[in-house]
Amino acid sequence: MNIRRGRNRSIRIALTASAAALSLGVLSACGGAESGGSADGKLAVTASFYPLEFLVEQIGGDHVDVTTLTGPGVEPHDLDITPRQTGQMSEADVLLYLRGLQPAVDKAIDQAGVKNTVDAADLTTLEAHGSSSGDGHDHGEGDGHDHGEEEGHDHAEEEGDGHDHGDSGLDPHVWLDPVKYAEMADGVGEALQKADPDHAADYRKNTEALTGKLKKLDQNYRDGLKNPDTRTFITTHAAFGYLAERYGLDQESIAGVDPESEPSPARMKELQKIAAQEKVTTVFFETLASDRTAKVLAEDTGLRTGVLDPLEGITDKSQGDDYLEVMEANLAALKKALGAK
Repeated sequence: MNIRRGRNRSIRIALTASAAALSLGVLSACGGAESGGSADGKLAVTASFYPLEFLVEQIGGDHVDVTTLTGPGVEPHDLDITPRQTGQMSEADVLLYLRGLQPAVDKAIDQAGVKNTVDAADLTTLEAHGSSSGDGHDHGEGDGHDHGEEEGHDHAEEEGDGHDHGDSGLDPHVWLDPVKYAEMADGVGEALQKADPDHAADYRKNTEALTGKLKKLDQNYRDGLKNPDTRTFITTHAAFGYLAERYGLDQESIAGVDPESEPSPARMKELQKIAAQEKVTTVFFETLASDRTAKVLAEDTGLRTGVLDPLEGITDKSQGDDYLEVMEANLAALKKALGAK
């Protein structure tokens, strides 16, 4: 009888200890979710696609654990959000996205309810970029375009361009302008400082280092594209409006904002005319979309083809390992195509 009571008492003690341990584990998990942070104590940041992921990696360093919703090789415009990703978004300490680029992400963001949600579109100024989408405009010689910011080139005033950049009508491809990308970097740095003030000094230091590299990149573009034989380039995807405006170039695209859309016969004929008038040498395609229409146009006009990467993702086909390397590769491609000295 005593032995049985002893056993029962031992069992009760063991069960009580197990229950206490389980309760402690639950409380710890709740505390972790409440205070934020990944399993290793780092700031958990979810970025919607590569350019934002790169900013977080460069600025956050060892203090952040960053995940991206758009995997390598996935075309960001067409991304579908899985239930697992929706849950991942809700658990993030910081959620970073660019409204107007990925409709599925925009919808999921509204449901995630993350306190530190940052829309990168609010970190700089977005614009509407006209031309280059089969709008029927004549972009040949004497079109009245001014080139570059210093000369008042304001694409935002052009209407009826046929682009659909989200509900706002603004071009979301702002990261391809190193100056505006640096403004986004400053905003991301401030967001990380707010979410993780204990490491604010490191975030500030890393932000300054990154914006310094972007300033150098901007100068490389200014120097490299200073004296081109032509200022017009043709791409499959109208992603380079900000870059063109920054450096006094004219972008002409085959497909408009959607890299998978089919151009009209009239647009292809118009591009042939533009290519002849503007002494275009190259039709650019990109790594994440089909090069078929670019090759058709190049064959019809006797032009070369080349890669101009909109940097929506890094893959083994990319012309570099990160944003800075790919942007330098884009500069080299533009210099060759435009005959820049």
